[in-house]
Amino acid sequence: MASLNYHHLRYFWMIANENNLTRAAERLHVSQSALSIQLRQLEESFGQKLFEREGKRLQLTEAGRIALDYANAIFRAGDELISLMHGRSAGERQLLRIGAVSTLSRNFQLELVRSLVLRSDVELVLHSGSLRELLAQMHTHTIDLVLSNRPVPRDAQTNWHCHLLDEQPVSLVGKPCADNLPFQFPQDLHGRPLLLPSIESEIRAAFDFLLEQAGVRPLVVAEVDDMAMLRLLARESGHLTLVPPVVVLDELRQGLLVERYRIADIRERFYAITPSRRFPNALVKDLLASSSESRVSDGDHVSTAGSKA
Repeated sequence: MASLNYHHLRYFWMIANENNLTRAAERLHVSQSALSIQLRQLEESFGQKLFEREGKRLQLTEAGRIALDYANAIFRAGDELISLMHGRSAGERQLLRIGAVSTLSRNFQLELVRSLVLRSDVELVLHSGSLRELLAQMHTHTIDLVLSNRPVPRDAQTNWHCHLLDEQPVSLVGKPCADNLPFQFPQDLHGRPLLLPSIESEIRAAFDFLLEQAGVRPLVVAEVDDMAMLRLLARESGHLTLVPPVVVLDELRQGLLVERYRIADIRERFYAITPSRRFPNALVKDLLASSSESRVSDGDHVSTAGSKA
C-alpha cells in the first residue's frame, strides 16, 4: 500500500485554497512548473484527478473536495499537536468529548455541562452509550471522559480514575393524591404497581434488598434502563416510580409529580471516569473542579415540599 506524501498534500491544500496555481506557487516560494509536477504526482498516487481547469481558474473535482476535507483535518490536527506539545492553547476553541451512559439523568448532565455550553471558546461533543462501549472509546482516545452512575475498578491495564461528582437522594414519586394519607414504607408497597430502574442499577439492587428484608413484594409493572423513559412513564402512568428526584425535577416543580417517600438508605452516585494521560484535556480539569465546588456549596440539590424521610 502506497504511503501518503504529506509534502505533496500541503502543496495541493495551498492550490485548493488559492484556486490559482500561480498564486499558490508564489505563496510556497516554488516555481509554477515544480508545483504542477508535484500536484500531478499526488493525483497519480491517488489515481484520481483533483482539479478541473475552467479558464484560468482551477475547480475541485469530487475527489478533490474529499481530499481537501481530509487535508484540512490533517493539518488542523498537526497544528493542535504542535500547540499541545509546547503547552499552548490549541486555538480559539477547545474541544471536550464526553461520553454519558444511557441510564444517566439528563437533568444531571445538563447541570454539569451548563457552564461549558455557555462558553464561546468551547466545543462540546456528547455521546451516549453503554459503559463498556464508552470506556472502549476512551481507551482509543476518541472521548475525554465518561459520566456514569457506577464506578469502575482501576487496574494495571486500564488505569482509570473515578471521581465522585455528586450524590443524590432516591425517592418514590407519583401523582398527587387527594387523600394525602401518610405513606408507610415499605409495607404500603406490598402488591402495589411499581416502575423501577433495571436490575443492573445499583439503586435497584439496594431497593430490592430493603424490600426483601421486610418481606414486601410489589407488583413490578416495568423495569427501565433509560432514566428519560422512566421519567415519561412516571408522568403518564400514575404508578409509583423509584428515581432520584433530579430525574423528574421539572415535574416536581410543576406539581405533576410529588415525592411520596424519600429513602434515606439509598443514594444515587454520579462519577466522572478519566484515563491517566500524559497530556490531559485541560477542560476535564475545569469540569471536575467546578463540580467539586458545586458539590461542597450545594449539598442535596433537590428539595420539594411534602417529601418524607
